[in-house]
Amino acid sequence: MSVKVFQTSEVQNLLKAASNIEGDQGNARAKQITHRLLSDLFKAVDDLDMTPDEIWAGVSYFNKLGQDGEAALLAAGLGLEKFLDIRMDAADREANISGGTSRTIEGPLYVAGAPVREGCTRIDLNPDADAGPLVIRGTVTGPDGEPVAGAVVEGWHANSKGFYSHFDPTGSQSDFNLRGAVKSGSDGKYEIRTLMPVGYGCPPHGATQQLLNALARHGNRPAHVHFFVNSANHRKLTTQINIEGDPLIWDDFAYATREDLIPPVAEKTGGETLGLKADAYKEIEFNIVLTPLIEGKDNQIVQRPRVSVEA
Repeated sequence: MSVKVFQTSEVQNLLKAASNIEGDQGNARAKQITHRLLSDLFKAVDDLDMTPDEIWAGVSYFNKLGQDGEAALLAAGLGLEKFLDIRMDAADREANISGGTSRTIEGPLYVAGAPVREGCTRIDLNPDADAGPLVIRGTVTGPDGEPVAGAVVEGWHANSKGFYSHFDPTGSQSDFNLRGAVKSGSDGKYEIRTLMPVGYGCPPHGATQQLLNALARHGNRPAHVHFFVNSANHRKLTTQINIEGDPLIWDDFAYATREDLIPPVAEKTGGETLGLKADAYKEIEFNIVLTPLIEGKDNQIVQRPRVSVEA
């Protein structure tokens, strides 16, 4: 069917009615967004000559996406979360904000409520025979290079099977395994003792991988560690580091890799004196630079549904 009906008064009136764009009641912003998204969808149906079968296949797909609980995962995999970062980067340039540690995506697997320690924390609560010890340490500073005391550095990552605690389908991890937060000292220093993560893939039978298969794309991520960094006088930083040497660093299905977020991995000894599982361990120095509040406000706070558990 090669007909074009989008511009007809019948369709335009339908869009106005469906979004109630001209009504006095309701949320004006919600109506504006709904009208625009519906308009873009209707026009795409016309332009691409989508069939009813294709439309209903899409509806069924969104049902499965919700049932699988993978909407946030798909948002990362289709570049939506990266796109938001690109827009925030552009807004910072427009506001002449520079010099901070690069932001990158949060991902869908954060859990609020991790215990906060002072200066140093160890977050590997469960034994993992396939993961060696890792120490991540660094200094939190402001844009002037001065140390930031009391900044909360929160990290989380997957185990050697590619699973995150609270989302592990095997049920083998304790609450907050490989998750924790630490306050920087008066010198701005922090340290997280953990195990080396690996990358992970989307659930093979989930809705996200189903679409990626249709696009001939893989759903894998390189090994990485996520961070939130909060300080009273600075903007919140959402970022992550990739583990140097991972073959997927520049082929991340979620597009989260950034050049300055691949710190070197050093070989160290003396882990037993630190309470690690072995004397030989790996160390990553990840220094963090925060940016100041904008007229006393933090414009980096993102409101989105997140899991929260009491430690």
